Amino acid sequence: MKIAIIGAGPAGLMAAQVLSDEGYAPTVFDAKPSAGRKFLQAGRGGLNLTHSEDFTLFSSRYFEAQSFLQPALEAFSPNEMRLWAQSLGFETFVGSSGKVYPLDKKAAPLLRAWLHKLKANNTQFKMKHRLVGWSKDIWQFETPDGLKDYSFDAVILALGGASWPRLGSTGAWTTILEDNGLNITPLKPANMGFNVTYSKLFKEKFSGTPLKNVELRFRDINGKLQSKLGELLVSEYGVQGSLIYTYSKLLREQIEQNSPFTVYLDLFPHRSESKLIQQLSASRGKQSLSAFWKRLGLTGVKASLLREVLAKELLTQPELVAKTLKKFPLTLDSYRPIEEAISTAGGLGFDNLDQHLMLKDFPSVFCVGEMLDWEAPTGGYLLTGVMGQGKQAAQGLLKLLQKI
Repeated sequence: MKIAIIGAGPAGLMAAQVLSDEGYAPTVFDAKPSAGRKFLQAGRGGLNLTHSEDFTLFSSRYFEAQSFLQPALEAFSPNEMRLWAQSLGFETFVGSSGKVYPLDKKAAPLLRAWLHKLKANNTQFKMKHRLVGWSKDIWQFETPDGLKDYSFDAVILALGGASWPRLGSTGAWTTILEDNGLNITPLKPANMGFNVTYSKLFKEKFSGTPLKNVELRFRDINGKLQSKLGELLVSEYGVQGSLIYTYSKLLREQIEQNSPFTVYLDLFPHRSESKLIQQLSASRGKQSLSAFWKRLGLTGVKASLLREVLAKELLTQPELVAKTLKKFPLTLDSYRPIEEAISTAGGLGFDNLDQHLMLKDFPSVFCVGEMLDWEAPTGGYLLTGVMGQGKQAAQGLLKLLQKI
């Protein structure tokens, strides 16, 4: 039985694990020299495996694709993710924000243990094999030894999106699948930053500075008010970070319809506007304005943001300053390119697939992971989703094989 898994990311590796645990010996193909490169990249700041929130709330994080993702999430829930890590010898913990990490927060040791288990279970790996063509039952790969044609009894495609292309996800597969008559929604960036026009001085001084304990507010394209407390990061081009990524889909939709689009930051969410007016109206005596502001906790990046939008002569008006601090206008000019994004929106539509993620027009060919048309914010949702789909498809393939 020749089973190919094309793509050695988390979705493909999970599919391989399910199959190898059942006694099959799948072969995993990948264009790069080593497996799990985006998995390692995702773990650079601490490997966020999943989230500990209530499962119903967790499932709602997948936007319009929730109903399509539900079987995968039920097959591989956040709790299942923790048990999976434990089975490889890695205990997990819940961070202050509800995110779940391995105790050491590192990706490399976990990936090594996973690959070791797969190889011990007879999973084969063919690296530096880039899929370049598919026609009927022939799958063509570009290899170190030139072009090679393969045929398989079953295939699970886990080809990724188009973010971080240097790690292997180039999106080149879209042409291959479209040539076979499949419906592909154009790929777009997800969990990306946005461009903001800053002064040169502000960029030089505050690029890379976190903006903590702020509240982001805006209305989405349906007019619904969105708001959340959190942290974002000022970058050389604009803004990025968890608070931005949470809403990247909704902000992207607004940018596409209403560019530029202005969101609002409450820079002092735990202080009322009237309290700020009172504090700003106090006598500062011989103190400089900066020294006076410092007494109130208005320093650094927040003070400089004020100077970005208010003329110097307006900075001494308590009511205006307080109003601006509570509703700071942050204008997003555009979103960053897909190459810089953490993940991808768009891809192969679920209408091409059956309930087991098998292509309706190509029996025994399954598709999983980021190459499908869904997205989710950072926080463990992406990884849980792709690994769940890998498990869902592999279980679907097992059912198919039992019928043969």
